[in-house]
Amino acid sequence: MTTTIGQSAPLKLDGVSEPAVAFEPFTLPSSNQRTLGQPHAGNTAIPLALKPTAPVSLSDAINTIKGLQANNGTLTKLLANHGTLLFRGLPISSASEFSQFAHAFGYRPHEIIGIVVDRPLLAPNVAPANEAPPNVLIYNHNESPQVPHAPEYIFFYCHKAPTVGGETPISSSLELFQRAQTEIPDFISEIGAKGILSRVTYKLDKQYAGGSTLRQAFGKEILDSDDADTRRRKIEAQIERYGRGEFTTWKWEDDGQTLIIEHRLPAIRTQQNSGLPTLFTGLAAYWKNAKVNQVARKNVTTQLFGDGTPIPDKYLERLADITDEIRVLHKWQEGDVLVYDNVIAQHGREPWQGEQGDRVVMASLFDGPSVPGAYGQAPWAQVVQATEG
Repeated sequence: MTTTIGQSAPLKLDGVSEPAVAFEPFTLPSSNQRTLGQPHAGNTAIPLALKPTAPVSLSDAINTIKGLQANNGTLTKLLANHGTLLFRGLPISSASEFSQFAHAFGYRPHEIIGIVVDRPLLAPNVAPANEAPPNVLIYNHNESPQVPHAPEYIFFYCHKAPTVGGETPISSSLELFQRAQTEIPDFISEIGAKGILSRVTYKLDKQYAGGSTLRQAFGKEILDSDDADTRRRKIEAQIERYGRGEFTTWKWEDDGQTLIIEHRLPAIRTQQNSGLPTLFTGLAAYWKNAKVNQVARKNVTTQLFGDGTPIPDKYLERLADITDEIRVLHKWQEGDVLVYDNVIAQHGREPWQGEQGDRVVMASLFDGPSVPGAYGQAPWAQVVQATEG
Protein backbone atom coordinates (compact mmCIF):
# COMPACT_ATOMS: atom_id res chain seq x y z
CA MET A 1 0.00 0.00 0.00
CA THR A 2 0.99 3.67 -0.29
CA THR A 3 1.03 6.19 2.52
CA THR A 4 1.01 9.84 1.54
CA ILE A 5 1.94 12.97 3.36
CA GLY A 6 1.34 16.29 1.70
CA GLN A 7 3.47 19.30 1.06
CA SER A 8 2.33 21.26 -1.98
CA ALA A 9 2.08 17.84 -3.64
CA PRO A 10 1.69 14.43 -1.96
CA LEU A 11 4.86 12.72 -0.82
CA LYS A 12 4.43 8.97 -1.29
CA LEU A 13 5.95 6.23 0.78
CA ASP A 14 5.83 2.65 -0.49
CA GLY A 15 6.02 -0.54 1.50
CA VAL A 16 4.02 0.49 4.56
CA SER A 17 1.90 -2.32 5.96
CA GLU A 18 -1.89 -2.09 6.12
CA PRO A 19 -3.76 -0.02 6.99
CA ALA A 20 -2.29 2.99 5.24
CA VAL A 21 -2.74 6.46 6.72
CA ALA A 22 -2.64 9.56 4.55
CA PHE A 23 -1.77 13.01 5.84
CA GLU A 24 -2.71 16.00 3.73
CA PRO A 25 -1.72 19.63 4.07
CA PHE A 26 -4.33 22.22 4.89
CA THR A 27 -4.38 26.00 5.17
CA LEU A 28 -4.61 27.94 8.41
CA PRO A 29 -5.70 31.58 8.85
CA SER A 30 -3.03 34.13 7.94
CA SER A 31 -2.56 34.99 11.63
CA ASN A 32 -1.62 31.34 12.19
CA GLN A 33 0.42 30.52 9.07
CA ARG A 34 2.69 32.44 6.71
CA THR A 35 5.18 31.98 3.90
CA LEU A 36 8.74 32.11 5.17
CA GLY A 37 11.25 34.64 3.90
CA GLN A 38 14.92 34.16 3.05
CA PRO A 39 16.90 31.97 3.47
CA HIS A 40 14.01 29.51 3.24
CA ALA A 41 12.99 28.20 -0.16
CA GLY A 42 10.09 29.96 -1.84
CA ASN A 43 6.52 29.04 -0.87
CA THR A 44 7.60 27.35 2.34
CA ALA A 45 4.89 27.60 4.98
CA ILE A 46 5.31 27.81 8.73
CA PRO A 47 3.84 25.75 10.23
CA LEU A 48 3.28 22.98 7.72
CA ALA A 49 -0.22 21.89 8.78
CA LEU A 50 -1.15 18.22 8.32
CA LYS A 51 -4.25 16.17 9.05
CA PRO A 52 -5.35 12.62 8.24
CA THR A 53 -7.59 12.27 5.21
CA ALA A 54 -9.96 10.01 7.16
CA PRO A 55 -10.58 9.04 10.79
CA VAL A 56 -7.58 7.14 12.08
CA SER A 57 -6.62 5.16 15.18
CA LEU A 58 -3.67 6.22 17.27
CA SER A 59 -1.80 2.99 16.54
CA ASP A 60 -2.20 3.47 12.78
CA ALA A 61 -1.01 7.08 13.04
CA ILE A 62 2.00 5.98 15.09
CA ASN A 63 2.88 3.23 12.62
CA THR A 64 2.73 5.73 9.77
CA ILE A 65 4.96 8.18 11.61
CA LYS A 66 7.46 5.38 12.20
CA GLY A 67 7.29 4.38 8.55
CA LEU A 68 7.84 7.93 7.32
CA GLN A 69 10.83 8.33 9.61
CA ALA A 70 12.24 4.99 8.49
CA ASN A 71 12.10 6.34 4.93
CA ASN A 72 15.28 8.37 5.38
CA GLY A 73 13.80 10.66 8.02
CA THR A 74 10.95 12.12 5.98
CA LEU A 75 9.46 14.14 8.83
CA THR A 76 12.85 15.28 10.12
CA LYS A 77 13.57 16.69 6.66
CA LEU A 78 10.21 18.47 6.60
CA LEU A 79 11.05 19.99 9.98
CA ALA A 80 14.42 21.16 8.65
CA ASN A 81 12.61 22.96 5.82
CA HIS A 82 9.52 24.32 7.59
CA GLY A 83 10.78 24.63 11.17
CA THR A 84 7.43 23.56 12.61
CA LEU A 85 4.79 20.93 11.82
CA LEU A 86 1.19 20.94 13.03
CA PHE A 87 -0.72 17.66 13.35
CA ARG A 88 -4.47 18.07 13.77
CA GLY A 89 -7.28 15.54 13.90
CA LEU A 90 -5.38 12.75 15.65
CA PRO A 91 -6.98 10.74 18.47
CA ILE A 92 -4.71 12.06 21.22
CA SER A 93 -6.47 12.88 24.48
CA SER A 94 -3.98 12.16 27.27
CA ALA A 95 -0.36 12.61 28.31
CA SER A 96 0.26 8.91 27.71
CA GLU A 97 -1.10 8.99 24.15
CA PHE A 98 0.90 12.14 23.44
CA SER A 99 4.03 10.41 24.72
CA GLN A 100 3.46 7.45 22.42
CA PHE A 101 3.00 9.75 19.40
CA ALA A 102 6.08 11.85 20.17
CA HIS A 103 8.31 8.82 20.71
CA ALA A 104 7.23 7.43 17.32
CA PHE A 105 9.54 9.97 15.63
CA GLY A 106 12.50 7.98 16.91
CA TYR A 107 14.38 10.77 18.65
CA ARG A 108 16.27 10.32 21.92
CA PRO A 109 14.55 11.82 25.00
CA HIS A 110 16.30 14.96 26.19
CA GLU A 111 17.53 15.27 29.76
CA ILE A 112 17.23 18.81 31.00
CA ILE A 113 20.25 19.89 33.04
CA GLY A 114 19.86 23.23 34.80
CA ILE A 115 16.08 23.47 34.45
CA VAL A 116 14.65 26.93 35.18
CA VAL A 117 10.93 26.02 35.10
CA ASP A 118 8.96 23.40 36.99
CA ARG A 119 8.38 20.31 34.80
CA PRO A 120 6.71 17.52 36.81
CA LEU A 121 6.58 14.23 34.90
CA LEU A 122 3.11 13.36 33.55
CA ALA A 123 4.03 10.44 31.25
CA PRO A 124 7.30 9.15 29.77
CA ASN A 125 9.22 12.27 28.69
CA VAL A 126 6.10 14.46 29.02
CA ALA A 127 5.66 17.44 31.35
CA PRO A 128 3.61 20.65 31.49
CA ALA A 129 4.88 23.14 28.92
CA ASN A 130 4.97 25.99 31.44
CA GLU A 131 3.10 26.62 34.66
CA ALA A 132 3.52 30.41 34.81
CA PRO A 133 0.28 32.31 35.60
CA PRO A 134 -2.11 33.17 32.72
CA ASN A 135 -1.22 36.88 32.71
CA VAL A 136 2.49 36.22 32.07
CA LEU A 137 3.89 36.67 28.55
CA ILE A 138 6.58 34.23 27.45
CA TYR A 139 7.99 35.77 24.29
CA ASN A 140 9.55 33.97 21.31
CA HIS A 141 12.72 32.03 22.10
CA ASN A 142 14.56 28.83 21.31
CA GLU A 143 14.30 26.27 24.08
CA SER A 144 17.09 26.41 26.71
CA PRO A 145 19.26 29.17 25.16
CA GLN A 146 20.55 30.11 28.62
CA VAL A 147 22.39 26.80 29.17
CA PRO A 148 24.81 24.77 27.03
CA HIS A 149 22.60 21.67 26.76
CA ALA A 150 19.47 22.27 24.64
CA PRO A 151 17.05 19.90 22.88
CA GLU A 152 16.88 19.65 19.09
CA TYR A 153 13.15 18.87 18.90
CA ILE A 154 10.15 20.04 20.93
CA PHE A 155 6.64 18.57 20.86
CA PHE A 156 3.63 20.44 22.28
CA TYR A 157 0.20 18.89 22.79
CA CYS A 158 -2.95 20.86 23.63
CA HIS A 159 -5.10 19.02 26.13
CA LYS A 160 -7.30 22.04 26.86
CA ALA A 161 -7.49 25.31 24.94
CA PRO A 162 -8.57 28.65 26.45
CA THR A 163 -11.37 30.59 24.80
CA VAL A 164 -9.41 33.84 24.52
CA GLY A 165 -5.63 34.07 24.17
CA GLY A 166 -3.03 31.48 25.09
CA GLU A 167 -1.67 31.11 21.56
CA THR A 168 1.76 29.62 20.95
CA PRO A 169 3.98 31.79 18.72
CA ILE A 170 5.95 30.28 15.84
CA SER A 171 8.87 31.97 14.05
CA SER A 172 12.02 31.07 12.16
CA SER A 173 15.45 31.54 13.73
CA LEU A 174 16.99 31.32 10.25
CA GLU A 175 14.83 34.18 9.02
CA LEU A 176 15.53 36.15 12.21
CA PHE A 177 19.27 35.88 11.60
CA GLN A 178 18.88 36.93 7.94
CA ARG A 179 16.83 39.99 8.86
CA ALA A 180 19.10 40.96 11.76
CA GLN A 181 22.21 40.63 9.61
CA THR A 182 20.67 43.05 7.12
CA GLU A 183 19.06 45.51 9.54
CA ILE A 184 21.38 45.48 12.58
CA PRO A 185 24.69 44.19 11.14
CA ASP A 186 26.75 45.68 13.99
CA PHE A 187 24.84 43.53 16.47
CA ILE A 188 25.37 40.35 14.44
CA SER A 189 29.06 41.17 14.02
CA GLU A 190 29.53 41.80 17.72
CA ILE A 191 27.55 38.83 18.98
CA GLY A 192 29.26 36.57 16.45
CA ALA A 193 32.67 37.67 17.69
CA LYS A 194 31.88 37.73 21.42
CA GLY A 195 29.00 35.33 21.96
CA ILE A 196 26.95 35.86 25.09
CA LEU A 197 27.62 35.61 28.80
CA SER A 198 24.57 33.89 30.28
CA ARG A 199 24.22 34.32 34.04
CA VAL A 200 21.58 32.08 35.63
CA THR A 201 20.57 32.27 39.29
CA TYR A 202 19.21 29.23 41.15
CA LYS A 203 17.83 29.21 44.70
CA LEU A 204 16.65 26.57 47.13
CA ASP A 205 13.06 27.75 46.70
CA LYS A 206 11.14 28.79 43.59
CA GLN A 207 11.84 32.35 42.52
CA TYR A 208 8.47 32.80 40.76
CA ALA A 209 5.28 30.84 40.11
CA GLY A 210 6.12 28.04 37.70
CA GLY A 211 9.87 28.28 38.32
CA SER A 212 12.17 25.50 39.45
CA THR A 213 14.15 24.94 42.62
CA LEU A 214 17.89 24.33 42.80
CA ARG A 215 17.25 20.68 43.55
CA GLN A 216 15.01 20.34 40.48
CA ALA A 217 17.73 21.92 38.36
CA PHE A 218 20.76 19.90 39.47
CA GLY A 219 19.74 17.62 42.31
CA LYS A 220 18.84 14.35 40.63
CA GLU A 221 21.41 12.46 42.76
CA ILE A 222 20.60 14.21 46.03
CA LEU A 223 19.15 12.21 48.92
CA ASP A 224 17.14 13.70 51.77
CA SER A 225 19.78 12.33 54.15
CA ASP A 226 22.68 14.19 52.42
CA ASP A 227 24.44 16.91 54.40
CA ALA A 228 25.14 20.35 52.92
CA ASP A 229 28.64 19.49 51.64
CA THR A 230 27.39 16.33 49.94
CA ARG A 231 24.50 18.18 48.29
CA ARG A 232 26.87 20.84 47.00
CA ARG A 233 29.29 18.25 45.65
CA LYS A 234 26.49 16.38 43.83
CA ILE A 235 25.14 19.61 42.32
CA GLU A 236 28.59 20.62 41.06
CA ALA A 237 29.03 17.17 39.51
CA GLN A 238 25.86 17.77 37.50
CA ILE A 239 27.13 21.17 36.33
CA GLU A 240 30.39 19.56 35.19
CA ARG A 241 28.40 17.28 32.88
CA TYR A 242 28.04 20.26 30.57
CA GLY A 243 31.63 19.62 29.57
CA ARG A 244 32.36 23.31 29.03
CA GLY A 245 35.49 23.65 31.15
CA GLU A 246 36.49 27.28 31.64
CA PHE A 247 33.40 28.48 29.72
CA THR A 248 31.04 27.45 32.53
CA THR A 249 31.86 28.77 35.99
CA TRP A 250 29.83 29.05 39.19
CA LYS A 251 29.79 30.46 42.67
CA TRP A 252 27.75 29.89 45.82
CA GLU A 253 26.20 32.73 47.83
CA ASP A 254 23.98 33.14 50.91
CA ASP A 255 25.62 30.23 52.74
CA GLY A 256 24.81 27.82 49.95
CA GLN A 257 21.23 29.02 49.46
CA THR A 258 21.98 30.58 46.05
CA LEU A 259 23.94 29.27 43.08
CA ILE A 260 24.99 31.57 40.22
CA ILE A 261 26.30 29.98 37.03
CA GLU A 262 27.86 31.82 34.09
CA HIS A 263 28.09 30.28 30.63
CA ARG A 264 29.99 31.68 27.64
CA LEU A 265 27.75 30.56 24.78
CA PRO A 266 27.20 31.13 21.07
CA ALA A 267 23.96 32.93 20.22
CA ILE A 268 24.59 32.13 16.55
CA ARG A 269 24.72 28.47 15.60
CA THR A 270 24.44 26.66 12.30
CA GLN A 271 21.76 24.29 11.10
CA GLN A 272 22.80 20.70 10.60
CA ASN A 273 23.36 19.72 6.95
CA SER A 274 22.64 23.14 5.43
CA GLY A 275 25.23 25.05 7.48
CA LEU A 276 22.92 28.10 7.51
CA PRO A 277 23.38 30.45 10.47
CA THR A 278 20.51 30.54 12.96
CA LEU A 279 19.99 33.02 15.78
CA PHE A 280 19.59 30.57 18.66
CA THR A 281 18.61 32.85 21.48
CA GLY A 282 16.16 34.18 24.01
CA LEU A 283 17.53 37.72 23.93
CA ALA A 284 14.36 39.33 22.57
CA ALA A 285 12.32 37.28 25.05
CA TYR A 286 14.30 38.40 28.10
CA TRP A 287 13.97 42.03 26.98
CA LYS A 288 10.29 41.81 26.04
CA ASN A 289 9.25 39.74 29.05
CA ALA A 290 10.87 42.26 31.39
CA LYS A 291 9.08 45.15 29.63
CA VAL A 292 5.65 43.52 29.57
CA ASN A 293 5.57 41.42 32.73
CA GLN A 294 7.38 43.88 35.00
CA VAL A 295 6.91 42.48 38.51
CA ALA A 296 4.69 39.60 37.39
CA ARG A 297 7.66 37.30 36.83
CA LYS A 298 11.23 37.54 38.03
CA ASN A 299 13.81 36.98 35.32
CA VAL A 300 16.41 34.58 36.69
CA THR A 301 18.62 34.86 33.60
CA THR A 302 20.78 37.82 32.61
CA GLN A 303 22.54 37.83 29.25
CA LEU A 304 25.38 40.14 28.21
CA PHE A 305 27.87 40.17 25.40
CA GLY A 306 30.46 37.47 25.97
CA ASP A 307 32.99 39.99 27.25
CA GLY A 308 30.58 41.03 30.01
CA THR A 309 29.44 44.31 28.44
CA PRO A 310 25.70 45.08 28.22
CA ILE A 311 23.81 44.46 24.98
CA PRO A 312 22.28 47.83 23.97
CA ASP A 313 18.50 48.03 24.23
CA LYS A 314 18.31 49.31 20.65
CA TYR A 315 19.48 45.91 19.40
CA LEU A 316 17.12 43.95 21.63
CA GLU A 317 14.19 46.16 20.72
CA ARG A 318 14.89 45.69 17.01
CA LEU A 319 15.15 41.91 17.47
CA ALA A 320 11.71 41.97 19.09
CA ASP A 321 10.31 44.16 16.30
CA ILE A 322 11.62 41.78 13.63
CA THR A 323 10.23 38.84 15.56
CA ASP A 324 6.81 40.50 15.67
CA GLU A 325 6.95 40.89 11.90
CA ILE A 326 7.90 37.28 11.11
CA ARG A 327 5.93 35.32 13.69
CA VAL A 328 2.48 33.79 13.67
CA LEU A 329 0.32 32.85 16.65
CA HIS A 330 -0.96 29.30 16.75
CA LYS A 331 -4.58 29.23 17.90
CA TRP A 332 -4.88 25.92 19.69
CA GLN A 333 -7.56 23.31 19.17
CA GLU A 334 -7.74 20.47 21.65
CA GLY A 335 -5.72 17.50 20.39
CA ASP A 336 -3.33 19.63 18.30
CA VAL A 337 0.34 18.64 18.29
CA LEU A 338 3.02 21.14 17.26
CA VAL A 339 6.52 19.82 16.50
CA TYR A 340 9.43 22.28 16.44
CA ASP A 341 12.94 21.92 15.12
CA ASN A 342 14.38 23.87 18.06
CA VAL A 343 17.56 24.74 16.15
CA ILE A 344 15.69 26.84 13.60
CA ALA A 345 12.27 27.68 15.10
CA GLN A 346 11.21 29.71 18.11
CA HIS A 347 8.18 29.33 20.35
CA GLY A 348 6.59 31.10 23.31
CA ARG A 349 3.27 31.60 25.07
CA GLU A 350 0.72 34.40 24.90
CA PRO A 351 -1.31 35.37 27.99
CA TRP A 352 -4.93 34.24 28.17
CA GLN A 353 -8.16 35.16 29.87
CA GLY A 354 -9.33 32.78 32.53
CA GLU A 355 -7.91 30.45 35.12
CA GLN A 356 -4.67 28.46 35.12
CA GLY A 357 -6.52 25.26 34.27
CA ASP A 358 -8.22 26.78 31.23
CA ARG A 359 -5.07 26.15 29.19
CA VAL A 360 -3.34 22.77 29.46
CA VAL A 361 -0.42 22.30 27.06
CA MET A 362 2.14 19.55 27.53
CA ALA A 363 5.70 19.35 26.21
CA SER A 364 8.12 16.60 25.25
CA LEU A 365 11.78 17.37 24.49
CA PHE A 366 14.16 15.29 22.38
CA ASP A 367 17.74 15.24 21.13
CA GLY A 368 18.62 14.70 17.50
CA PRO A 369 21.41 12.62 15.99
CA SER A 370 23.78 15.60 16.12
CA VAL A 371 24.06 18.98 17.80
CA PRO A 372 23.93 22.32 15.97
CA GLY A 373 27.16 23.40 14.35
CA ALA A 374 29.48 26.16 15.48
CA TYR A 375 29.53 29.66 13.99
CA GLY A 376 33.19 30.56 13.97
CA GLN A 377 36.27 28.91 15.39
CA ALA A 378 36.33 30.29 18.95
CA PRO A 379 36.49 27.51 21.55
CA TRP A 380 33.44 28.86 23.42
CA ALA A 381 31.40 28.72 20.18
CA GLN A 382 31.67 24.95 19.82
CA VAL A 383 28.40 23.24 20.68
CA VAL A 384 28.69 19.95 22.57
CA GLN A 385 26.26 17.46 24.05
CA ALA A 386 26.34 16.98 27.82
CA THR A 387 27.83 13.75 29.12
CA GLU A 388 25.46 11.04 30.27
CA GLY A 389 24.93 10.68 33.96
